[in-house]
Amino acid sequence: MVISCVWDSHSLLKVTGRILCKLGSAPGDSTAQTRRVKELPLKEPDKSLQPRGFLQRPVHHALPPLTPLSVFLSVCPSSTAMAWFLCIFMFLAVGLALMLLQVKLRTSQRGSQELPSLPALPIIGSLLSLRSSQPPHVVFRDLQAKYGQTYSLMMGSHNVIIVNQHSHAKEVLLKKGKIFAGRPRTVTTDVLTRDGKDIAFGDYSPTWRFHRKIVHGALCMFGEGSASIEKIICREAGSLCVILSEAASSGLALDLSPELTRAVTNVICSLCFNSSYRRGDPEFESMLRYSQGIVDTVAKDSLVDIFPWLQVFPSVELRLLKHCVSIRDSLLQKKYDEHKADYSDHVQRDLLDALLRAKRSAENNNTAEIGAESVGLSDDHVLMTVGDIFGAGVETTTTVLKWAVTYLIHHPQVQRRIQEELDSKIGGDRTPQLSDRGSLPYLEATIREVLRIRPVAPLLIPHVALSDTSLGEFTVRKGARVIINLWSLHHDEKEWKNPELFDPGRFLNKEGTGLVIPSPSYLPFGAGVRVCLGEALAKMELFLFLSWILQRFTLTVPAGQPLPSLEGKFGVVLQPARHKVNATPRPGWGGGKAPSC
Repeated sequence: MVISCVWDSHSLLKVTGRILCKLGSAPGDSTAQTRRVKELPLKEPDKSLQPRGFLQRPVHHALPPLTPLSVFLSVCPSSTAMAWFLCIFMFLAVGLALMLLQVKLRTSQRGSQELPSLPALPIIGSLLSLRSSQPPHVVFRDLQAKYGQTYSLMMGSHNVIIVNQHSHAKEVLLKKGKIFAGRPRTVTTDVLTRDGKDIAFGDYSPTWRFHRKIVHGALCMFGEGSASIEKIICREAGSLCVILSEAASSGLALDLSPELTRAVTNVICSLCFNSSYRRGDPEFESMLRYSQGIVDTVAKDSLVDIFPWLQVFPSVELRLLKHCVSIRDSLLQKKYDEHKADYSDHVQRDLLDALLRAKRSAENNNTAEIGAESVGLSDDHVLMTVGDIFGAGVETTTTVLKWAVTYLIHHPQVQRRIQEELDSKIGGDRTPQLSDRGSLPYLEATIREVLRIRPVAPLLIPHVALSDTSLGEFTVRKGARVIINLWSLHHDEKEWKNPELFDPGRFLNKEGTGLVIPSPSYLPFGAGVRVCLGEALAKMELFLFLSWILQRFTLTVPAGQPLPSLEGKFGVVLQPARHKVNATPRPGWGGGKAPSC
């Protein structure tokens, strides 16, 4: 089609012929050549100059008809020039055809449409369109009205895709989980993880897969859901109940935040270090301070993460993060040195021992996995892996417990129904156990509703496309960052009836005796390759801590105090505002002795 269009254009051929002829003439002959070009069409073409083999017609009149071939031959009577002319057009035609074929193939592989996109300016990207007093997860949800449920924006120079619907979320997490398994590198997460040598923020690689397998194996060693983990959690739940009883007997209202943090910390410490902290322990208090500093500064898309070159300038947040990380690292190093000093191949006490054993096996090349150098089992990797499990395991579970207490205070009728269920199914002669989960559906439904209405990480951790791919009908290019807006999924009015209403009943069947998942738009722990590694442990802790507390106490705000705020503080987790709580012992539960599991 391209060639025929060219040959049908007389004017284009004339110009092309003149250019070719001019290139073959002497520098000073331009005027003569031009004059000759103008005169030649009026003469009969010189047959001696026509290429051999071309069809020659007899001349019947003085002015022959102007065909494309005759025009070209008349303006440039050279067989060499015509050969070049044909080669050029054949080359262009083949090149154009190949280019169109390549574009078509890429389009069919990646998707047929470009994502709707926010306006973007050089350097700053779409930041001006994101200005708002609302937290990012709410801003991203509200932008759906204009750009659709899945859209893109520029965060500085980074292409970021925002996913607000469950079908695309599950395509990222499950259907194409390995393609989207990458993690972005940012300044704050690099400081936190020594350049990605952990599990949560580490990029998808053989090293990451190996570390995750070791940690999963260590958790299985304790037997997820077995007596060993259950016994640890019940011990801490009992200690927490003693503290609440002592406060109640003294008529004091408590800020439950540090108490819940200590209880969950001791569970994780037992798993990671085979140790625990007493109330008021200086090391524990130091841990509380550094944990809060990390939560307040890391992975918040701060300016230094969007524009890494800003780290050369003084930054209060970055300085605070480095200080908190240095405190954390000194504590981890102390535990690590203690474990190395008394390590034994015949005893595996905790997660740190499991990592030490894997490291030594890899160094001796006695492991079924690849060598230590290949998988990167350095001291940094061991420390960051433990630190990751320790930090994530404490902060996430503690945050969910604090949200649960906050909503139970706001909804005393829910609290009473849970207590009635506990009284009828457990009674007052024993404490709740993990085996009771099936007989306490309303408590389980309440935990699910807390995870829905206040997801602990409303934006999850961003993913990165490791190759060109597609998302639904949209094209996604390698290196694009993908953010799953869990807040939108859990508050989607198309999926949830009255999503802003706290209603545990939505997770119960019609009879109220069994649990259901009423919508596919429910992913509190993520899914797929990057699913939360501690999901099973977190569910056990939430069930046991809440059942023990509510079996013994009724939670209210102190007299004259307003109800706690339901607005969270955005960070790496969504934290509720701190507030005081009255824990009033229920009839028959006024003693201060720690009960046994």
